[in-house]
Amino acid sequence: MPIRINEQMPVVKKLEAEQIFVMNERRAATQDIRELEIAIVNLMPNKEDTELQLLRLLSNTPLQVRPTFLRLDSHVYKHVSEDYLQKYYHSFSSVRERNFDGMIITGAPVETIPFEEVDYWRELTELFRWSDTHVTAVMYLCWSAQAGLNYYYGIEKHRLPAKLSGIYSHRTVYREEPLTRGFNDVFHAPHSRYTGILREEVQRHPELTILAESDVAGVYLLHDSKTHRLFVTGHPEYSRSTLANEYTRDMARGISPTVPTRYFPNDNPAGIPLFQWKAHANLLFSNWLNYEVYQITPYLLNDISQPEN
Repeated sequence: MPIRINEQMPVVKKLEAEQIFVMNERRAATQDIRELEIAIVNLMPNKEDTELQLLRLLSNTPLQVRPTFLRLDSHVYKHVSEDYLQKYYHSFSSVRERNFDGMIITGAPVETIPFEEVDYWRELTELFRWSDTHVTAVMYLCWSAQAGLNYYYGIEKHRLPAKLSGIYSHRTVYREEPLTRGFNDVFHAPHSRYTGILREEVQRHPELTILAESDVAGVYLLHDSKTHRLFVTGHPEYSRSTLANEYTRDMARGISPTVPTRYFPNDNPAGIPLFQWKAHANLLFSNWLNYEVYQITPYLLNDISQPEN
């Protein structure tokens, strides 16, 4: 699938080096096709790493995708220059009149802070409300999944005894929805978080279907089929080295982290991690783009507040 993005973005050269087809504006204009408009709310500190991770996954179907990276007006970004944000990101306020076929909201390193104390919480909940009538389907990743579950369903997050970090085995428990089409009975996925949700609290909401879960990491995929909200409690988008980089960062900060579970060969941080979750991460994003976005979104974006079923 060609990705149609600003060809000046630094990630373009990296994507091309990986043989990922990045389409320039001139070529895209010659194709008689309506690309899928996907908004990406990037709340992660390292913007370029997250951009690269998500664009890799969005490139794995025959559909043409045009991502729009969004930033929140109420947050001061400390790990990226204002010049970078001005060049490659749109403020939420500037897109309020637009509609999108899909939206992805990333995690954020604020999970130990109460939701209402996060500096951009009010604006984020405004974005949630806006997405109900301006976006066909939304994927929430890690902390944003906890935030969305709290906002829409009142499900609380709970502090874990220790940071959950590593690669965990998951079971596919519900196959009646296309989102898990092609999934193995057992698959791996990365997690990196200090908080989680309780299965018993999820089960109080019949509108939520648990698609996959782990004995250790808990509920992993949750879907509200009526509203087309997909909640992913882990980080399927992570690259091979992301957990290693987080481990090295935490060591440098004197946090004394535990070695990520089942990540390094023989649990030796000097080794190169095995990429154990790549196939299912690609399948998850491919299924989401096809069945939750492309097959449901109206052809005319102006009609998106009343998506086809």
